[in-house]
Amino acid sequence: MKAVFKTASPYLEDAMNLPVENLEAAIPFYETVMGFQLVSQKVAPCKSAVLGRDDIRIGLAENGGDPSQEGCFFEVDNVEAAFNELKSNGLGKKEADFRVDQYGTTSFRVFFVVAPDGLCYCLGEKQS
Repeated sequence: MKAVFKTASPYLEDAMNLPVENLEAAIPFYETVMGFQLVSQKVAPCKSAVLGRDDIRIGLAENGGDPSQEGCFFEVDNVEAAFNELKSNGLGKKEADFRVDQYGTTSFRVFFVVAPDGLCYCLGEKQS
């Protein structure tokens, strides 16, 4: 069962301008493991790509930023299905290490993925 990615919220400023050192090296992880599809690519003003999954879009860019300081929170419809899907797609993580995080008045059951490019992603399902 595949999870539905509902929203993408950047940690800092812009989910459409996430920094990577090497765009061509980064894209396969997003396609193979994370289940994104390449939507478009540009070479100017810097190499960049838009990736999509379900109703969300993210952008990767060779913009000189530090990937270890950026990433996104992805709200998913089923966090266990999301982990199992990514694991079956080759995510090198045996356990999800689920936890519950509080954001304002909303609780999310979450797990984290660090992409080979250094970007960190938190995937979470809203708890009632």
